[in-house]
Amino acid sequence: MESTYLNCLALFGVGGAHPGGLQLTKNILSKEKIDDTMKILDVGCGTGQTSAYLSKEYGCQVTALDCHKIMLEKAKERFRLMQLPIDTVYGNAENLPFEDGSFDMVLSESVTAFTHISQSIPEFKRVLKPNGTLLAIEMTRENPVTEAELAQIIRFYGVKQLLSEPEWCAHFQRAGFNHVHSEIFKLQTDAMNMYNAVDFSMSKDIDDSYFQILNEHQYLSMIYQDKIGCRIFRCRV
Repeated sequence: MESTYLNCLALFGVGGAHPGGLQLTKNILSKEKIDDTMKILDVGCGTGQTSAYLSKEYGCQVTALDCHKIMLEKAKERFRLMQLPIDTVYGNAENLPFEDGSFDMVLSESVTAFTHISQSIPEFKRVLKPNGTLLAIEMTRENPVTEAELAQIIRFYGVKQLLSEPEWCAHFQRAGFNHVHSEIFKLQTDAMNMYNAVDFSMSKDIDDSYFQILNEHQYLSMIYQDKIGCRIFRCRV
Protein backbone atom coordinates (compact mmCIF):
# COMPACT_ATOMS: atom_id res chain seq x y z
CA MET A 1 0.00 0.00 0.00
CA GLU A 2 1.33 3.42 -0.98
CA SER A 3 2.63 5.62 1.84
CA THR A 4 0.17 8.52 1.65
CA TYR A 5 -1.45 10.81 4.20
CA LEU A 6 -4.87 9.19 3.81
CA ASN A 7 -3.45 5.68 4.09
CA CYS A 8 -1.62 6.85 7.20
CA LEU A 9 -4.91 7.97 8.77
CA ALA A 10 -6.46 4.63 7.86
CA LEU A 11 -3.68 2.50 9.34
CA PHE A 12 -3.57 4.50 12.57
CA GLY A 13 -7.37 4.54 12.59
CA VAL A 14 -7.50 8.15 13.73
CA GLY A 15 -11.01 9.10 14.80
CA GLY A 16 -11.86 12.77 14.40
CA ALA A 17 -8.80 13.52 12.26
CA HIS A 18 -10.36 16.77 11.05
CA PRO A 19 -9.36 20.02 12.79
CA GLY A 20 -11.20 20.42 16.08
CA GLY A 21 -11.99 16.72 16.22
CA LEU A 22 -15.14 15.33 17.81
CA GLN A 23 -15.51 18.33 20.12
CA LEU A 24 -15.93 20.67 17.15
CA THR A 25 -18.37 18.21 15.58
CA LYS A 26 -20.47 18.11 18.76
CA ASN A 27 -20.52 21.90 18.87
CA ILE A 28 -21.67 22.18 15.25
CA LEU A 29 -24.35 19.51 15.60
CA SER A 30 -25.69 21.04 18.82
CA LYS A 31 -26.81 24.06 16.78
CA GLU A 32 -28.90 21.90 14.44
CA LYS A 33 -32.40 20.55 14.99
CA ILE A 34 -31.70 16.80 14.89
CA ASP A 35 -34.14 14.14 16.03
CA ASP A 36 -34.78 10.43 15.59
CA THR A 37 -36.83 10.95 12.42
CA MET A 38 -33.90 12.27 10.43
CA LYS A 39 -31.74 10.47 7.88
CA ILE A 40 -28.13 11.64 7.86
CA LEU A 41 -25.31 10.76 5.47
CA ASP A 42 -21.75 10.89 6.84
CA VAL A 43 -19.61 11.19 3.70
CA GLY A 44 -16.05 10.01 4.21
CA CYS A 45 -16.97 8.57 7.60
CA GLY A 46 -13.45 7.32 8.34
CA THR A 47 -13.42 5.05 11.38
CA GLY A 48 -16.99 6.07 12.19
CA GLN A 49 -16.53 8.29 15.24
CA THR A 50 -18.99 10.96 14.11
CA SER A 51 -21.53 8.44 12.79
CA ALA A 52 -21.47 6.62 16.11
CA TYR A 53 -21.99 9.87 18.01
CA LEU A 54 -24.93 10.86 15.80
CA SER A 55 -26.62 7.48 16.22
CA LYS A 56 -26.08 7.27 19.97
CA GLU A 57 -26.81 10.89 20.83
CA TYR A 58 -29.78 11.60 18.56
CA GLY A 59 -31.13 8.17 17.61
CA CYS A 60 -31.33 9.23 13.97
CA GLN A 61 -30.86 6.94 10.97
CA VAL A 62 -27.21 7.23 9.95
CA THR A 63 -25.53 6.04 6.77
CA ALA A 64 -21.72 5.97 6.88
CA LEU A 65 -19.93 6.04 3.51
CA ASP A 66 -16.23 5.82 2.73
CA CYS A 67 -14.07 4.85 -0.24
CA HIS A 68 -11.21 3.53 1.90
CA LYS A 69 -11.78 -0.12 2.72
CA ILE A 70 -9.56 -0.13 5.84
CA MET A 71 -11.40 2.87 7.24
CA LEU A 72 -14.77 1.32 6.51
CA GLU A 73 -13.84 -1.99 8.17
CA LYS A 74 -12.78 -0.13 11.29
CA ALA A 75 -16.04 1.81 11.25
CA LYS A 76 -18.03 -1.42 10.96
CA GLU A 77 -16.16 -2.86 13.94
CA ARG A 78 -16.86 0.26 15.99
CA PHE A 79 -20.58 0.06 15.21
CA ARG A 80 -20.66 -3.66 15.99
CA LEU A 81 -19.00 -3.22 19.37
CA MET A 82 -21.30 -0.32 20.24
CA GLN A 83 -24.33 -2.21 18.89
CA LEU A 84 -25.41 0.71 16.71
CA PRO A 85 -27.75 0.23 13.72
CA ILE A 86 -25.66 2.21 11.23
CA ASP A 87 -25.61 1.36 7.53
CA THR A 88 -22.10 1.24 6.07
CA VAL A 89 -21.61 1.79 2.35
CA TYR A 90 -18.49 1.56 0.21
CA GLY A 91 -18.55 4.38 -2.31
CA ASN A 92 -17.19 7.77 -3.28
CA ALA A 93 -18.47 11.31 -2.97
CA GLU A 94 -18.41 11.98 -6.70
CA ASN A 95 -20.96 9.26 -7.44
CA LEU A 96 -23.11 8.68 -4.36
CA PRO A 97 -25.04 5.38 -4.59
CA PHE A 98 -28.31 6.85 -3.31
CA GLU A 99 -31.53 8.11 -4.85
CA ASP A 100 -32.36 11.79 -5.15
CA GLY A 101 -33.68 13.35 -1.96
CA SER A 102 -32.62 10.54 0.35
CA PHE A 103 -31.25 12.50 3.32
CA ASP A 104 -32.17 15.36 5.62
CA MET A 105 -28.52 16.18 6.22
CA VAL A 106 -25.16 15.47 4.62
CA LEU A 107 -22.05 15.79 6.75
CA SER A 108 -18.57 16.14 5.24
CA GLU A 109 -15.68 16.54 7.67
CA SER A 110 -12.43 17.38 5.88
CA VAL A 111 -13.51 15.24 2.94
CA THR A 112 -14.68 17.44 0.08
CA ALA A 113 -11.24 18.97 -0.52
CA PHE A 114 -9.97 15.48 -1.37
CA THR A 115 -12.63 15.04 -4.06
CA HIS A 116 -13.37 16.45 -7.50
CA ILE A 117 -15.65 19.18 -6.15
CA SER A 118 -17.33 19.86 -9.48
CA GLN A 119 -18.83 16.37 -9.07
CA SER A 120 -19.05 15.83 -5.31
CA ILE A 121 -20.79 19.04 -4.25
CA PRO A 122 -23.64 18.60 -6.81
CA GLU A 123 -23.97 15.02 -5.54
CA PHE A 124 -24.41 16.30 -1.97
CA LYS A 125 -27.15 18.59 -3.25
CA ARG A 126 -28.79 15.81 -5.27
CA VAL A 127 -29.18 13.36 -2.36
CA LEU A 128 -30.54 16.00 0.03
CA LYS A 129 -34.27 16.37 0.59
CA PRO A 130 -35.88 19.76 -0.05
CA ASN A 131 -34.73 22.13 2.73
CA GLY A 132 -31.96 19.67 3.63
CA THR A 133 -28.66 20.82 5.11
CA LEU A 134 -25.05 20.27 4.10
CA LEU A 135 -22.48 20.72 6.87
CA ALA A 136 -18.87 20.77 5.69
CA ILE A 137 -15.63 21.32 7.59
CA GLU A 138 -12.98 22.13 5.03
CA MET A 139 -9.36 23.19 4.60
CA THR A 140 -9.14 26.73 3.25
CA ARG A 141 -6.46 29.03 1.92
CA GLU A 142 -6.49 31.99 4.30
CA ASN A 143 -3.47 33.84 2.88
CA PRO A 144 -1.60 33.73 -0.43
CA VAL A 145 0.72 30.80 -1.07
CA THR A 146 3.43 30.48 -3.68
CA GLU A 147 3.22 27.92 -6.45
CA ALA A 148 5.91 25.87 -4.70
CA GLU A 149 4.03 25.96 -1.38
CA LEU A 150 0.77 24.98 -3.08
CA ALA A 151 2.48 22.09 -4.83
CA GLN A 152 3.92 20.85 -1.53
CA ILE A 153 0.55 20.99 0.23
CA ILE A 154 -1.31 19.24 -2.57
CA ARG A 155 1.39 16.59 -2.93
CA PHE A 156 1.53 15.74 0.74
CA TYR A 157 -2.16 15.77 1.63
CA GLY A 158 -3.44 14.54 -1.70
CA VAL A 159 -6.13 17.21 -1.91
CA LYS A 160 -7.36 18.19 -5.35
CA GLN A 161 -7.25 21.93 -4.64
CA LEU A 162 -6.72 24.52 -1.89
CA LEU A 163 -9.60 26.96 -2.07
CA SER A 164 -10.22 30.29 -0.39
CA GLU A 165 -13.47 30.91 1.49
CA PRO A 166 -15.04 32.86 -1.41
CA GLU A 167 -14.08 30.08 -3.83
CA TRP A 168 -15.70 27.45 -1.62
CA CYS A 169 -18.87 29.55 -1.36
CA ALA A 170 -18.97 30.00 -5.13
CA HIS A 171 -18.81 26.23 -5.68
CA PHE A 172 -21.61 25.59 -3.19
CA GLN A 173 -23.79 28.24 -4.80
CA ARG A 174 -23.04 26.94 -8.29
CA ALA A 175 -24.30 23.52 -7.20
CA GLY A 176 -27.64 25.03 -6.16
CA PHE A 177 -27.15 25.94 -2.51
CA ASN A 178 -28.70 29.40 -2.24
CA HIS A 179 -27.97 29.93 1.46
CA VAL A 180 -24.30 29.45 2.31
CA HIS A 181 -22.92 30.49 5.69
CA SER A 182 -19.26 30.14 6.60
CA GLU A 183 -17.54 30.37 9.95
CA ILE A 184 -13.81 30.34 10.54
CA PHE A 185 -12.33 27.84 12.96
CA LYS A 186 -9.03 29.11 14.29
CA LEU A 187 -6.55 26.28 14.05
CA GLN A 188 -4.29 25.65 16.99
CA THR A 189 -1.08 23.70 16.42
CA ASP A 190 -2.09 21.38 19.28
CA ALA A 191 -5.40 20.64 17.59
CA MET A 192 -3.51 19.41 14.52
CA ASN A 193 -1.36 16.98 16.51
CA MET A 194 -2.65 13.50 15.77
CA TYR A 195 -0.43 12.06 18.47
CA ASN A 196 -2.79 13.74 20.94
CA ALA A 197 -5.90 12.19 19.43
CA VAL A 198 -7.97 10.25 21.94
CA ASP A 199 -9.42 7.87 19.39
CA PHE A 200 -7.16 5.36 17.64
CA SER A 201 -7.82 2.00 16.05
CA MET A 202 -4.35 1.02 14.98
CA SER A 203 -3.54 -1.68 12.46
CA LYS A 204 -0.81 -4.19 13.22
CA ASP A 205 2.80 -3.82 12.02
CA ILE A 206 2.64 -0.25 10.76
CA ASP A 207 5.66 0.61 8.63
CA ASP A 208 8.02 3.32 9.91
CA SER A 209 7.26 5.44 6.84
CA TYR A 210 3.81 6.19 8.25
CA PHE A 211 5.29 7.59 11.46
CA GLN A 212 7.36 9.84 9.24
CA ILE A 213 4.15 11.02 7.57
CA LEU A 214 2.72 12.00 10.95
CA ASN A 215 5.86 14.00 11.68
CA GLU A 216 5.70 15.76 8.31
CA HIS A 217 2.05 16.60 8.94
CA GLN A 218 3.05 18.26 12.19
CA TYR A 219 5.82 20.19 10.45
CA LEU A 220 3.55 21.43 7.65
CA SER A 221 0.85 22.38 10.16
CA MET A 222 3.37 24.58 11.93
CA ILE A 223 4.96 26.31 8.93
CA TYR A 224 1.64 26.93 7.18
CA GLN A 225 -0.46 27.82 10.22
CA ASP A 226 -1.00 31.37 8.91
CA LYS A 227 -1.79 30.27 5.37
CA ILE A 228 -3.95 27.17 5.77
CA GLY A 229 -7.12 27.49 7.80
CA CYS A 230 -10.39 25.72 8.37
CA ARG A 231 -13.91 26.86 7.61
CA ILE A 232 -17.25 25.47 8.68
CA PHE A 233 -19.85 25.73 5.92
CA ARG A 234 -23.59 25.41 6.45
CA CYS A 235 -25.41 25.16 3.12
CA ARG A 236 -29.11 25.02 2.37
CA VAL A 237 -31.18 25.23 -0.79
